[in-house]
Amino acid sequence: MPAVLANQRILIIDDDSSVLVSLALLLKQAGYTSISCDDPQQAMQILATQEIDLVLQDMNFSLQTTGEEGLALLTDIKRLYPAMPVLLMTAWGSIALAVRGVKLGAADFFTKPWSNTQLQELIRATLDLAQAAAPGSADRQALDQQYDFTDIIGEHPELLKVLATIGRVAKTNAPVLILGESGTGKELIADALHRNSPRAGKPIVKVNMGAVTSSLFESEMFGHVRGAFTDAKSDRKGHFAMASQGSLFLDEIGELNRNDQVKLLRVLQNQTYQAVGGSKSEQADVRIISATNRELAELVASNEFREDLYYRLNLITIRLPPLRERRSDIPLLANRLIASLVNSYGMEAVSLAPSALQWLGSRSWPGNIRQLRQCLERTLLLVGKPVLEQQDFLFAEQHEEAQGQDMSIAGMTLDQVEKLMIEKAMEQHQGNVTRVAKVLGLSRFSLYRRLEKHQISTNENDAGTEGQQ
Repeated sequence: MPAVLANQRILIIDDDSSVLVSLALLLKQAGYTSISCDDPQQAMQILATQEIDLVLQDMNFSLQTTGEEGLALLTDIKRLYPAMPVLLMTAWGSIALAVRGVKLGAADFFTKPWSNTQLQELIRATLDLAQAAAPGSADRQALDQQYDFTDIIGEHPELLKVLATIGRVAKTNAPVLILGESGTGKELIADALHRNSPRAGKPIVKVNMGAVTSSLFESEMFGHVRGAFTDAKSDRKGHFAMASQGSLFLDEIGELNRNDQVKLLRVLQNQTYQAVGGSKSEQADVRIISATNRELAELVASNEFREDLYYRLNLITIRLPPLRERRSDIPLLANRLIASLVNSYGMEAVSLAPSALQWLGSRSWPGNIRQLRQCLERTLLLVGKPVLEQQDFLFAEQHEEAQGQDMSIAGMTLDQVEKLMIEKAMEQHQGNVTRVAKVLGLSRFSLYRRLEKHQISTNENDAGTEGQQ
C-alpha cells in the first residue's frame, strides 16, 4: 500500500461507540489521524471548523433504520463541501440504500462487519482519487497533455473527474470496476486505462461475459490442451494467456453465473490457472478491468453475485455519467460522430446546423452515446444533405416510426422477418449493398449470401464506395 500522506484527517460519524473505537484504532494503525462523533449536528460543526480529508459515515443515528438520516447528512455534506469524499457504512441488507447514497455523491460504501485489509485499501484509494480530482487538476487540456484520451470526447466536469481518475489509477495494477448505463462508453474507458498503463505495449483482451456459456467457460478463459475433450483437436490459448502482461477486460461481468464466479475468483486469488486437461499451472499476469450496466452491489445483496469476487473486482470504481447529465458535451460528440460516420461511408463533408445541435441537446437519450450515434447515422443516410437541420432529424425519426408500424411481424417465420428487413433496407438505400450491410450490422459477404438465399436482386449501386470500406 502506498505511504500515507502526513496529517490526513478522517472524520468518523456513528452512534455506536464500539464502531467508533474499532475504526479509530484501525486508522491509527494505518497512520491516519481520526476524529469521532456520534450525531450529524456535531459532524457538521467539525467539518466547519477543522480540516478533514475523508468522512466515514453511518446511515442511522437513532432508533430509525430507514437510512434517511444518513442520506440527509450526506446531502448536507455534499452541498457545503462538494469535493469532500464520503464513505458510507451499511449492512448488506441495506445495499440499495447505500447505492442511493453513491448516486447522491458518496465516493463508495463498505459493509459492517468489514475486512480491515479491504477497508484500508478502500480508504487509501478514495483519498488518492480525491487528490486527483482536486480543483485545478480536472482541466481537459492539461489532462490531454499528460495522458492519451483518444476517442473520449467531452469537457463536462463529471467526465473530467472520470479522466482524472483514469490518469491516477492507470499506472497501477489495481482492479477497476466501470459502472454505467448502456451506451455510456465503458469500453472506451477500459481502452484508456490500458493505453495509459505500463502494460500498454501488450494486448488488451476483451471478453463479453454474458456471451460465454458455462460449459465453455474454463476453455474460453484458461484454454485447453489437445485431447482434453472430444472436440479439442489442438492446444488453444485462453483469454488469460492471450492477455498475459496486458489487460483483461471483462465486460458485462454482472451476467456471470455463480458457478463461473467461483472459477474466476480462484484465479484472482491465487494468480494462477490451469488449462483444461493441462497439468501445469500458469501465472495470471493480467490487469483486470470489468464493467457492467447493473448495480453489482445490489446483485451481491440479492445473492446473485459473490461478495468476495465483488471485492476482488472493485478496488477502484469508476461511474460514468449518462449523457443526459452532461448535455454540454452533446454538440462536441455530435460533430465528432457525424465526421466519423461521413468518413466511414466515404461521403462528402456534412455539418450540423445550430437548430440540429439545439434539438439533439434537448433530448434525454436513454441509450446514451450509442443512441445518439444511431440517430445521427440514420438521419445522415436517409436525408443526404450537406447541412443537417432539426427538421431533417424529425423527418428521420418519423420515417423510422412509420417503418416500424409497417413491419408487423405477427405470424411470420424468422426467415420471413429477415427477408422483410433486408428488402426494406435495400429500398431505403436504393440497393446500395455497402450501406445496407452497414445498417444491418453484416459484412458484405454475409449480406450477399442472404440476398441469394431470399432471391433478392441488387443493382450493385455501391461500386464507387466498395474500396473505401
